[in-house]
Amino acid sequence: MPSISKPPISHPGLPRNSLGLTRRDYEGAMSTLCAGCGHDSVTAAIVQAFWELEVPPHRVAKLSGIGCSSKTPTYFLRDAHGFNAVHGRMPSLATGANAANRELVYIGVSGDGDSLSIGVGQLCHAIRRNVNLLYVLENNGVYGLTKGQFSASADVGSRSKRGVPNAQKPIDPVLLALSLGATFVARGFSGDKDQLVPLLKAGIRHRGFALVDVISPCVTFNDHEGSTKSYRYTREHHVDLTQVDFVPIRSEITASIGNGSAARAVTMHDGSVVHFRKVHEGYDPTDRDAAYAYVRRMQEAGEVVTGLLYVDPAADDMHAELGTVEEALTSLPYEELCPGAEALEQWQAELV
Repeated sequence: MPSISKPPISHPGLPRNSLGLTRRDYEGAMSTLCAGCGHDSVTAAIVQAFWELEVPPHRVAKLSGIGCSSKTPTYFLRDAHGFNAVHGRMPSLATGANAANRELVYIGVSGDGDSLSIGVGQLCHAIRRNVNLLYVLENNGVYGLTKGQFSASADVGSRSKRGVPNAQKPIDPVLLALSLGATFVARGFSGDKDQLVPLLKAGIRHRGFALVDVISPCVTFNDHEGSTKSYRYTREHHVDLTQVDFVPIRSEITASIGNGSAARAVTMHDGSVVHFRKVHEGYDPTDRDAAYAYVRRMQEAGEVVTGLLYVDPAADDMHAELGTVEEALTSLPYEELCPGAEALEQWQAELV
């Protein structure tokens, strides 16, 4: 837990994006998480994703709840808007902020305790509403901030640091999101930045709710022998379902196909494209039922599936479903937002 601040200056030779910003401009405060925490690797991936997408930091709103994961937004995009909600309530906060100002880019960071216990109802309804939000769930299977109790994502048989096995079946956020109609579902590993950065970039550009479940080992309470969320277990058991390359509009690149299988492209709403390489013959990332069945089958085999699992590029987001105005409500004059009692009475008369 460092007590020093980051140096205010950076090397003049650092590469810059088209905005003239370096990666340092997308960073935040020095992390106070435990050394080696997977969450810090997720932070680095988020910094990389926003820098490569050339998103102006002041056009981003970052939100979180309570827990180690929810400290993460402090460590990236220091010039972004930020709000730390009470335990499990981040999705409602993000929904309200998005309703008021649809022009910002929203990222919510939460943990398995924050999302799958006290906040599970909040998460479910944000998925149903298809709020335009990248939801990063940093998943380590324990409540790291309160000494390592099992969370709702702990696998059966996983042992606590004291050696006590978990007997309760876990809630899998990926399966939960698929069953609720989520339009973008992915899973990554904090130790695999090459895969995680493209997943985050695609989630940022997706119009609608994008869940990225990131297995992020807790080095203090859940990185031991017997844990199924440890670095060692994840590296030994994870299976790449799809390999993903995100191609920005302004600097399109060509992805090589390593295993010779056919690449599949899905066009996002803003024109960006996600390329898939099939690892398994016949897998369709737009087939929700097949995705659910595959994740479930791998789960029963004790394996962790990573990659972009499902995407629906044609789904309407919350604003489209509600038929809201194109402009951000925050940009409208007061007279339009509150036309007065006479206009209200006239509107009510039309409903009679």
